[in-house]
Amino acid sequence: MIRMLRRNLPFATVAVIALVAAPLLLEPFRLGLLAKYLCYAIVALGIGLVWGKGGMLTLGQGVFFGLGGYSMAMYLKLTEAGGGLPDFMVWSGVEHLPALWVPFANPVFALVMAVLGPMLIAVILGTLVFRQRVRGAYFAILTQALAAAMVILLVGQQGLTGGTNGMTNFFELFGQDLAEDSTQRLLYLAVAVVLGALYLATRQLVNSRYGRLLVAVRDGEDRVRFLGYDPALVKTVTFALSAGMAGLAGALFVPVVGIISPALLGVVPSLELVVAVAVGGRHVLAGAVLGAVVMGYAKTAFSEQFADGWLYLQGALFILVMTLAPKGVIGVMGRLRRARTT
Repeated sequence: MIRMLRRNLPFATVAVIALVAAPLLLEPFRLGLLAKYLCYAIVALGIGLVWGKGGMLTLGQGVFFGLGGYSMAMYLKLTEAGGGLPDFMVWSGVEHLPALWVPFANPVFALVMAVLGPMLIAVILGTLVFRQRVRGAYFAILTQALAAAMVILLVGQQGLTGGTNGMTNFFELFGQDLAEDSTQRLLYLAVAVVLGALYLATRQLVNSRYGRLLVAVRDGEDRVRFLGYDPALVKTVTFALSAGMAGLAGALFVPVVGIISPALLGVVPSLELVVAVAVGGRHVLAGAVLGAVVMGYAKTAFSEQFADGWLYLQGALFILVMTLAPKGVIGVMGRLRRARTT
């Protein structure tokens, strides 16, 4: 019992800070930024599962994040239009609402598609790729190509997706004014609760028999196959779960930040998420979450203080961590804890 309490104490402490202290101490703008970082942390959690535990380096999680975001944005734009056409369609000369958009007037359908849509694409891609025993750098390149292709597709469909500008100007969510501080506070709490629930569920999955099988596939795929298991199925399921997490994060991101565009789901954002996981520590789920928050905060702080050179500072932070602490920030914390107990 004492061991269980000690093991869950860090999570409980972070939960209290996130759910109680942060809403009370942070001003609305900073709380909104923290909610944005936590959305990225949900995506990072999925990357930690698929890359850290499964050994599958995915460079296209921005695609699934964007699909979830666009699903929620479609619902919000249709709510704003009140039965008419969204504003960007009017500007683009569209005369009738596209059939693809019609079901997204239902919020339940939009939320379900935000999760199941990315998962379906991940299942299709994973089945095709893993059955052919594609892995390593080749899998990473394929996912990166998927992100690039998705951006081209979205940019080219001005009347359907808003093109380069994407979708913005969201004013209401489930009858609540998105401009109100109380609504943004509720959104922050929703994001924090979803992240906490997904973290606990993912940790339970990793500690289960399936999690041990996933690690075995990572360390010796051929040996697992000879034992009678199907590594392609294990990897596909894991990839789909990470895609569903990214899609849900995108759906939460849109009302929090107020925009979704191709720039948020291309190759560069996908790489930034992988870098964040590496900085935090990809082999530990908590490290992936921590890395996303740290990199998000560093990006904001550097851009505010050093507008001309913040990208260099962000790159320097990554190089510094990877050089001095290959296991990431969570690895440094582990070493300090062990040094203190010896």
